[in-house]
Amino acid sequence: MGWGRVAVKGDAPAAGDPKARERARRRAQVRASMLRQTLRWHWISAAICLVGMLMFAITGFTLNHAADIKAAPKRVERTAVLPQDLLRQVQAARTSGGPLPPPVRDWARASLKARTSAETPVEWSDGEAFVDLPGPGADASLSIDLAKGEARYEKTSRGAVAYLNDLHKGRNTGGAWKLFLDVFVLGCVVFCVTGLILLQLHSWQRRSTWPLVAAGLVIPLLLALFLVHGG
Repeated sequence: MGWGRVAVKGDAPAAGDPKARERARRRAQVRASMLRQTLRWHWISAAICLVGMLMFAITGFTLNHAADIKAAPKRVERTAVLPQDLLRQVQAARTSGGPLPPPVRDWARASLKARTSAETPVEWSDGEAFVDLPGPGADASLSIDLAKGEARYEKTSRGAVAYLNDLHKGRNTGGAWKLFLDVFVLGCVVFCVTGLILLQLHSWQRRSTWPLVAAGLVIPLLLALFLVHGG
């Protein structure tokens, strides 16, 4: 696709009639302005989405072949004993049923490398505080014995591919990543719509444009209707 001045069908002014020539000139100016703006939005959205689109294309392949990609999960376990003053804070928090107190969260991060926040829910039972800490490509948990103060942190990582796959799905990624996905989707929509406009502007001199676009619609549609079977 050329990126310089593009000849648009109907650019030639009508001969003989000055008003017709002026109308043709104005139409050509509008088309040229539309082309410039479309190109600007197309390359800006392409630049913003380039790395993300590569990542999502690659992880689309790895998700499609998840059963064929083997990974050896890595399990980590750490234990420590909660100081008595912090244990009393945990016992007090059990009464309210709220999150772990900030000093306890700081201790868990420093002693066990267990990251929790004020929004992390705690499952309280008679003798234990249990915190589920899933993340992209990993499962983790923190448990605290309410009587003895014994804390146990366990984490199972499934590798880099699983991490990227979970980023693709937005699984256990948090609010910031979900916001990024929303912005990324908007950028991809702008990229595709401006690309469609550019195809339309060039289609009169490239006859294969719309057959190829139609093939991009019809082929996956036929596959979905006739070759994709439900349970």
